[in-house]
Amino acid sequence: MISKESRNSMRLKRHERVREKIFGTSEMPRLCVFKSNTNIYAQIINDEEGVTLVSASSLDKDLKIKNNNVEAASKVGEAIAKKAKKAGITTVVFDRGGYMYHGKVKALAEAARNNGLEF
Repeated sequence: MISKESRNSMRLKRHERVREKIFGTSEMPRLCVFKSNTNIYAQIINDEEGVTLVSASSLDKDLKIKNNNVEAASKVGEAIAKKAKKAGITTVVFDRGGYMYHGKVKALAEAARNNGLEF
């Protein structure tokens, strides 16, 4: 019987392929997205130093998000953009984390763009 590869292992392979091409610098850090079953997370990372500059997630107490849906992802996108502005970050490289660019990932990206991040 042929065993089927898990969705997460396929996502990790896609993520590795994307990460070969995308690299965050101090001038243009990387906006990385991760989704779990219950939450969504976004980080702005400087890969040269290996440092997370700004992060936001649906777990943040000030966002008051109760469920994991497209509206929650757009709130996280707004929050990451506002925190990035405070840190002086205007342009980033978007890393979708191996996920398809629709639904929650797209909502997070568009909310970040609408609130001042350029990518």
